[in-house]
Amino acid sequence: MRILVVEDARALAEVVAEGLRDQGMAVDIAHDGLAAAARIDVHTYDVVVLDRDLPGIHGDALCQMITERDDRAMVLMLTAAGEPGDRVSGLTLGADDYLAKPFHFPELVLRIRSLARRKPTARARVLRAVGLELDPVRRTVLREGRPLDLSVKEFGVLEALLRASPGFLSAEQLLEQVWDENTDPFTNTVTVTIGRLRRKLGDPPVITTTTGVGYRIADTSDGTRT
Repeated sequence: MRILVVEDARALAEVVAEGLRDQGMAVDIAHDGLAAAARIDVHTYDVVVLDRDLPGIHGDALCQMITERDDRAMVLMLTAAGEPGDRVSGLTLGADDYLAKPFHFPELVLRIRSLARRKPTARARVLRAVGLELDPVRRTVLREGRPLDLSVKEFGVLEALLRASPGFLSAEQLLEQVWDENTDPFTNTVTVTIGRLRRKLGDPPVITTTTGVGYRIADTSDGTRT
């Protein structure tokens, strides 16, 4: 799940982003409306956590820009204006949810996950393939009924591969979906994470690699692999 946090209070933006990353989300930050608009043009986000009172482009205008896109992100408007009239006007602009500051962080996480599930392009809640069962909400993974203990990034990589199955994802695509824009594109972190994930998943292997193409989930129980 990829999230954009648009907040001009830098300390708050960093705290929110780090907390969401701890929950397994890939998070980018923009401190003004212009920077946010530029990121939305480049990346596809599941949810935008949007401060309303922004420099550059006001949050109201940015909200309308987001909701007019074909592949739109869900918008959680996060603002100090918490009166009922403010909430109504924010939702009228196209925001999908509204949370007033100060907020309880676990509630923010729950609202983001709920919005991601409501996104029109969202897939089925529980992902299943080749004996694997991954529940993004409960953050659980089973293989042939056996629970697996995965790190945040291992879980994110497996979720991305299951969502793409039976297609391939390149290392660059996995960096885009599971990490964030600050990750070194030349890092070997994807290779390392895939290696750890393969060991935890056990035999027969279910993550295959095709040189120059990428990784995918596949049934190798017949002894064939790429």
